[in-house]
Amino acid sequence: MMGGDSRVVLTVLLLLQGLGGEGIEFGGDGGDFGGDYSKLSGIIIPGFASTQLRAWSILDCPYSPLDFNPLDLVWLDTTKLLSAVNCWLKCILLDPYNQTDHPECKSRPDSGLSAITELDPGYITGPLSSVWKEWIKWCIEFGIEANAIIAVPYDWRLSPTMLEERDLYFHKLKLTFETALKLRGGPSIVFAHSLGNNVFRYFLEWLKLEIAPKHYFEWLDQHIHAYFAVGAPLLGAPDTIKAILSGSTFGLPISEGTARVMCNSFGSSMWMMPLSKYCRGEDVYWKHFSKGNGGVHHSYRCSEQEPRSNYSGWPTYIANIEVPLVHAGYEAYPSLSEVTHENLTSMECGLPTQLSFSARETSDGTFFKAIENYDPDGKRLSYQLHRLYHSDPVLNPLTPWDRPPIKTVFCIYGTDLKTEVGYYFAPSGKPYPDNWIITDVIYEIEGSLISRSGNLVDGDPGIASGDETVPYHSLSWCKSWLGPKVNITRAPQAEHDGSDVQIDMNVENNREEDIVPNMTRSQRGKYITYYEDSESIPGKRTAVWELDKETS
Repeated sequence: MMGGDSRVVLTVLLLLQGLGGEGIEFGGDGGDFGGDYSKLSGIIIPGFASTQLRAWSILDCPYSPLDFNPLDLVWLDTTKLLSAVNCWLKCILLDPYNQTDHPECKSRPDSGLSAITELDPGYITGPLSSVWKEWIKWCIEFGIEANAIIAVPYDWRLSPTMLEERDLYFHKLKLTFETALKLRGGPSIVFAHSLGNNVFRYFLEWLKLEIAPKHYFEWLDQHIHAYFAVGAPLLGAPDTIKAILSGSTFGLPISEGTARVMCNSFGSSMWMMPLSKYCRGEDVYWKHFSKGNGGVHHSYRCSEQEPRSNYSGWPTYIANIEVPLVHAGYEAYPSLSEVTHENLTSMECGLPTQLSFSARETSDGTFFKAIENYDPDGKRLSYQLHRLYHSDPVLNPLTPWDRPPIKTVFCIYGTDLKTEVGYYFAPSGKPYPDNWIITDVIYEIEGSLISRSGNLVDGDPGIASGDETVPYHSLSWCKSWLGPKVNITRAPQAEHDGSDVQIDMNVENNREEDIVPNMTRSQRGKYITYYEDSESIPGKRTAVWELDKETS
């Protein structure tokens, strides 16, 4: 969910674009709308679990006075969750193989701004589940027109290909941009948060196959003026692995085992898997327009830097897992025969043996293959990964994202908070779904790696830490979108007289390495560090904003 400070930043950005007001021009020639920024629209693509889901069934719940009727809230109604959890699960779970609904209950995403403001409206639950409510309230207070803000909710349980196959989501999103242009006379500004950035990326690739190549960039320039990526997990997030193996409750009153069953039924759970920046899929045009396009399969190629890099470029291994290995050796377990010897510890004929997996090995299926003999979900997860991602007809979403072909791109995220980057798992001795426990967690914090007990850990920490949910390595990937020379400005977040503003102009940007500002920080204050193109691609502008000690 979105923190309050991030909403403030987005509101300022929205006002800068002048939705419904005079506006401030920040680059480009103004396009066909003649620089009249009051004609712009704002389109919001919410994040994971940030859209209300409503029942589209009649479900009688035994032993509970509360039933589910059409249009009743499913995500999120904590009252029904507490009083009729088995009924609630029927309405929220999907079949892990074909992503269909439970035979007795189906849920669909709500529509409009109300679908993304509060997930569980109410005196107590409303403020706890508020997502975009305050942001929209501020827009109203500043005079933004009602038709200038458009939400595009989606069923965040589905993989990208299923969003289109079941709901025609990307067709509808294309129509939304075209309707906004016709209604207000100007292009739109996209505000995407968390998983919403992955959704927008997929839309841009899907659009390539819907529009003739010579008209693709023309359509983008006509319909999208700028893109704001907020808290974007551009290279994934390790807590996806934690949710898949041990469950993530979202703060709900359910057990981790129940949360794991729920998470692993969703095709979208793998959409934010950690991935290597050195491995890419084949080009979408080559796949669709070359000869022999039978079954869709994205070849997955890694550069020579992948085997040379530690941990696929991440700070540490994403997953370390203990598995029982008998004296016969790992050959007794076919799924482990493909796991490299380097992943095994030096224990000989002992119990247990620890396997370690990098980001590449989590996203390419090695990890799930390795646990197939130890976990009932292993084969299902391998199936989902292959069918819904590696064989996606548009692109393999588990590959690094190049700069989107939008005129102006802002990438905004929080930094320097304690963020999980790796996990140690061991068998719990309990039956599925509680068969794994987390024995240790590795965190990044301000350039260091520490364990759950507070001890320093070896690895390759970055210059900063993440936003509490997504590590810095993933959030800051958009720095690679900047031009060859960058202007850097660091300023206090609070009101200031300008004496503490630091500026460094025309800094060389080697895209293979992170940009490290030669600047200082006061221990008493929080700063915003701005990275902006000094030299950029003609007609394009990119900016990255890092906010100290803020969630995104």
